[in-house]
Amino acid sequence: MLELKLIYWARQSLRLAMVALTIWIIAAAFFAVRSNTLHPAVSPRATTVTGVFSQMFDAVLAAVALPGVLVVVLIVTVRVIQSRDVRRRDPVRRFTRQQRREGMARAGGQCEMEGGFSRRCSRPAEHGDHFYPWSKGGSTSLQNFVAACSKCNRAKGARIPSTALQERLERRRSVYALFDDAVRVGARQPLP
Repeated sequence: MLELKLIYWARQSLRLAMVALTIWIIAAAFFAVRSNTLHPAVSPRATTVTGVFSQMFDAVLAAVALPGVLVVVLIVTVRVIQSRDVRRRDPVRRFTRQQRREGMARAGGQCEMEGGFSRRCSRPAEHGDHFYPWSKGGSTSLQNFVAACSKCNRAKGARIPSTALQERLERRRSVYALFDDAVRVGARQPLP
């Protein structure tokens, strides 16, 4: 569970960093243009329209240089993580019939996802879903199998579930799962 928790928070941090850098770039560009129009530098180049725009462009470029470099570093980091996810993918995409039967029996034929207010969804399970998404390196194992109705399956999509959702699902499973090892949820493929 610690590994999934670290993965979740690392990805959330990357999203937050990208939003912060985007805001920084927009604000830096805005204030560079604003200060350049309010207080134009007196130079021979600033007497023509092209000179004014050239000076404004230089000011904006200087203002967004550092956050721009940080965005490039962040994009490279995200691409490296995504390429590792692709290398981590389980060669088997679909659950076997035996895994589906065992997973659905464990869930009692009911959706295991949340239906609201942190309670278990009351709809019947129709799908076997990878709790930790297959596209992000989740394994096709019974530990990563979650019985889900079509609405919950579509709502979750290929997002990595939060650690709080994982803990709540494990807590709910402890009530109806017969074995202790059937309570754990989420499994990730090791890198080859």
